[in-house]
Amino acid sequence: MNAADILTAIEAGEDKDWEFKSAKGGLPGSMWDTYSAMANTDGGVIVLGVKEYDGEFDVQGLEHPNKMEKDFWTTINNRGKLNANILSNHDVRIVLVDSKPVLVVQVPRATRRQRPIFVGHNPLVGTYRRYNDGDFLCSQEEVGRMLADQSDQPADTEILSGFRFDDLDKRSLDQYRNRFASRSPSHPWLKLDDPGLLEKLGGWRTDRTSGQEGLTVAGLLMFGKDEAIRDPAALPQYHVDFRERLSSDPQVRWTDRIWPDGTWVANLFQFYERVYPRLVEGLKIPFQFLNPQESGLFQRHDETIVHEAVREALVNSMIHTDFRGQGGIIIERYRDRLEFSNPGTLLLGIEQVLKGGVSECRNKTLQGMFGMLGYGEKAGSGIDKIRQGWASQNWRWPMIQEQHRPDRVKLVLRMVSLMPEDSLARLRSSLGETLTKLNVREVQALVTADVEGSVSNQRLQQFSADHKADITSLLQELVAKGFLLKDGYGRWASYRLSERLAGSGHNGGDSSHNGGDSSHNGVDSSHNGVDSSHNEVDSSHNRVDSSHKHEGIREEDRRKLEILSASARTKKRLSSEKTRKMILEL
Repeated sequence: MNAADILTAIEAGEDKDWEFKSAKGGLPGSMWDTYSAMANTDGGVIVLGVKEYDGEFDVQGLEHPNKMEKDFWTTINNRGKLNANILSNHDVRIVLVDSKPVLVVQVPRATRRQRPIFVGHNPLVGTYRRYNDGDFLCSQEEVGRMLADQSDQPADTEILSGFRFDDLDKRSLDQYRNRFASRSPSHPWLKLDDPGLLEKLGGWRTDRTSGQEGLTVAGLLMFGKDEAIRDPAALPQYHVDFRERLSSDPQVRWTDRIWPDGTWVANLFQFYERVYPRLVEGLKIPFQFLNPQESGLFQRHDETIVHEAVREALVNSMIHTDFRGQGGIIIERYRDRLEFSNPGTLLLGIEQVLKGGVSECRNKTLQGMFGMLGYGEKAGSGIDKIRQGWASQNWRWPMIQEQHRPDRVKLVLRMVSLMPEDSLARLRSSLGETLTKLNVREVQALVTADVEGSVSNQRLQQFSADHKADITSLLQELVAKGFLLKDGYGRWASYRLSERLAGSGHNGGDSSHNGGDSSHNGVDSSHNGVDSSHNEVDSSHNRVDSSHKHEGIREEDRRKLEILSASARTKKRLSSEKTRKMILEL
């Protein structure tokens, strides 16, 4: 059986991470590493009784499934083996696959207060994470960040020993006060002097237990001088960077850049003040008129729900950052999209983030500081506001990506229609009347593969309320019809346009459509440990116009080549022997 058949048999979609284990000799020892890894990443499913080899799956079944299940519960509740059991009874079940019993273990994503989940007694040597399809031992730094996220005390409330009021930029504090006054002119805090206002905002704090008082991490980040923020005793990894990439000239890396180049004080307040206007500049959004009953007269109102969405995304990237992580805050503006990338992991799973209604913020004091200016939501509705803004223009839904090694979160906001006419035209030229026979969800899947370079179960969940298993079936049907090609399986399963469609000019010229786009490739330039401004590969240098890939090859021969190479596209890995054989056949 193939992976899709097994997933269908146990009634699950392919949006999760999967691990198949034979378990012929009993519970495999590696299972607990996988349990730890999945819990510390994004959850997943372990199936015992299925052997995997070179992308092939052999359902062997279990000789004594009930005993296996009992042994599993005994071991996972042994605190000498694992530090925590985060499973419920319904997470473990015996299922018949091909008339053979297998044990299915559904591992949820651990909450921030549960992480790290580790094997043995020492989290520093027993904590794992999933990376691609393997279990990797976490570094001490990764474990340390998990332990820090456990705390009910936000990271930005830490008092910095040895830092003084002189480490703050007076002009930033004055500008903040003016912004605050324009929004709430009668607020009592405005009567306080600067130290008093800073204390009310949480930028200066006294520890009631130790008696220590001083500047907090939030105060330094929001109003501090560059050199003070990056001091080895504070946040030496701190970096903020805005890159505007509006030129079609491949020789132009960016048309504008705002970064700590010594010409301005690069704290978060000044970064926001400089970057937000550049993000919304030129947005082609119709202006609105204020209600005369509210304002007394008709007034033009240039601030729209789209502007609010952009502001929310920018503030979110700052208040959710792990400032001890790698790579810094990277904001990029392209002609067709905005990208917000920051160090750290999601404190909630992607599914919960997309549902909204729950707020988990890494830097609550910073959140409050921006909130006093009317920037940033505290009620867990931030992603809702972003989605509403984009939906108002019928643009593609926001895409959230969580990456590891190093830990980073990226939000991509495409200013492209859900159903771009140019994409539909390309599909229509390839499929003709067949396109009209597809339902809306099938067309949406093909359009997404065209516009974004690939489509996945998880991505389509962001467009509809369909069950993940139904989405899997839809994608598989498009593969069966020859419209999509599948790469990988489980959480890493993705689908791209088949050669039949891609050969008709798809993904040919626009940087938002090609595989070299920074938002689609496996290694994002903003996600390496070094300042990515020195390690970028401009996607415009790496474009391959797919309309010329099969030039001169007859249709009959092209189809034969696709059949011969199918196993390389649909299986996770091939043995060297099978690879050599395929190359010779091709």
